[in-house]
Amino acid sequence: MPHIIVKLWPGKSRQQKQKLADEITRSVTRVLAYGDESVSVGFEEVSAGDWMTEVYQPDIAAKQDSLFKKPGYGPLGGQS
Repeated sequence: MPHIIVKLWPGKSRQQKQKLADEITRSVTRVLAYGDESVSVGFEEVSAGDWMTEVYQPDIAAKQDSLFKKPGYGPLGGQS
């Protein structure tokens, strides 16, 4: 613990994902004082066409009270 899931549009390389996973792991271990053996990072690719229904509505809009960083798009970002 913790397990972090990054949801993003398809197209990022394996190397980019690995670099981001490494950076997330470093931040988690530094900020939360966990060993890196306790951290796992996964990636879920979601197409742009499915983003609003598969990510924005269920994970962002419906859980906005638990967000510490809100997106700058959609109703929460003041844009439609």
